[in-house]
Amino acid sequence: MWLVAFAAVSYFGGSGAVVLPIAVGFALITTWWSYYSSDKLVIRMTGAQVLQESENPKLFGLVQEVCLASGLPMPKVAVVIDDAPNAFATGRNPEHALIAFTTGILDVMDRDELQGVVAHEMAHVANRDTLVSAVAATTAGAIAILSDMLMRMMWFGGRRDREGGSNPLLLVISLVVMLMAPIAAMLLKAAISRKRESLADATAVDFTRNPTGLRKALEILARDSTVVQQRSNAVAHIWIESPLDGKSVSRLFATHPPIEERIATLRRLEGNI
Repeated sequence: MWLVAFAAVSYFGGSGAVVLPIAVGFALITTWWSYYSSDKLVIRMTGAQVLQESENPKLFGLVQEVCLASGLPMPKVAVVIDDAPNAFATGRNPEHALIAFTTGILDVMDRDELQGVVAHEMAHVANRDTLVSAVAATTAGAIAILSDMLMRMMWFGGRRDREGGSNPLLLVISLVVMLMAPIAAMLLKAAISRKRESLADATAVDFTRNPTGLRKALEILARDSTVVQQRSNAVAHIWIESPLDGKSVSRLFATHPPIEERIATLRRLEGNI
């Protein structure tokens, strides 16, 4: 962020410095509003339907087991009408959490596998990953907005010309920074998301002491080629298997580690328990 700010001031002078607080403020307002409304927004974007315990007592029983093991409060439980096996967690804190499962995942997984999925999603809740994502999104958003505003200023003749001339090398470096900053922000956000997914897998094993359940669940996801209908970039990172990560997506921009690597890690944990 500070590197982009320096580039802005170097290229535009005082007008570049004025843009910085505007970009940061706009990113803060939009991202943190989304953070506090995350459960409602995600429900609308995914079409999730909140369940009552009487509608699926077995699923609620699994969630309650993991809550007892983890010491977390009971979240809301929802279902997404979709044949693709997948699940996600959202909510700004454990007291406002929601975990959702597609009808596809409920159909194809047995009790142990589904328990592993529940534990993974509850691990996201325990690790406050929604908060971490909000911080990452604020940073990435501010950088992207700032760079976009500065590029528009550049195209419309906003660069300053100092008396006595400008340093051409410094101007070129500043321009490169502004061009590359949005890409760097996306890479940062994706890298943080991958780390949190790996942490959620490990935390899930701590909750259940049964890496085999989650490992088998991931193997089912790896074999299944269907993807959820809601593939928006805004919510792709929250699914246990991202609907946008694939062979066509660069690993650098992927929001999840390769599922084969996650399975291999869980196999190693099986040997240690």
